[in-house]
Amino acid sequence: RIGDYQQGRQLTRLAVMLTLHLFIRSSELRFARWNDIDFRHKIWTIPATREAIDKVRFSGRGAKMRTPHIVPLSRQAIAILKQIHEISGHLELVFPGDHNPYKPMSENTVNRALRLMGHDTKADVCGHGFRAMACSALVESELWSRDAVERQMSHQERNSVRAAYIHKAEHLDARKAMMQWWSDYLDS
Repeated sequence: RIGDYQQGRQLTRLAVMLTLHLFIRSSELRFARWNDIDFRHKIWTIPATREAIDKVRFSGRGAKMRTPHIVPLSRQAIAILKQIHEISGHLELVFPGDHNPYKPMSENTVNRALRLMGHDTKADVCGHGFRAMACSALVESELWSRDAVERQMSHQERNSVRAAYIHKAEHLDARKAMMQWWSDYLDS
């Protein structure tokens, strides 16, 4: 189990755990700022774009679809974020780099940690693979509409006619329940 792994940097272990619980994209994780996270309302709003970090490629990226993406936070995700806050809460970045706290952790950090845990990131599991795993489990559970799952994945509707009608739908109540279900599923 990933949660039982105790070697390496604590912030890296927590990044892996949070990625598993939230199944966000690696750039969304790496470039996260504390001001994106609302503990009171239990949501993380990934902005459409963000202020770039000097000499850090792609750091101006926000959500991939270039629209703000709301990520409901489960109890477990909040607990992980509180642990992370003890480490990096005094900084702007949630996941600062090892050598420079004003630059984000490396894009390879999560996958490298998974390899050190004994996982084959080419064939077994990788950080981005958490997204596919979560999406499959959520769809197969049949507890939520496909639209709600796709919204949580921050995917855009490819059918332009359908997109015109559903682009504003957030499915936030369903997604809050979905994210809690997913975290509980991981804990079981």
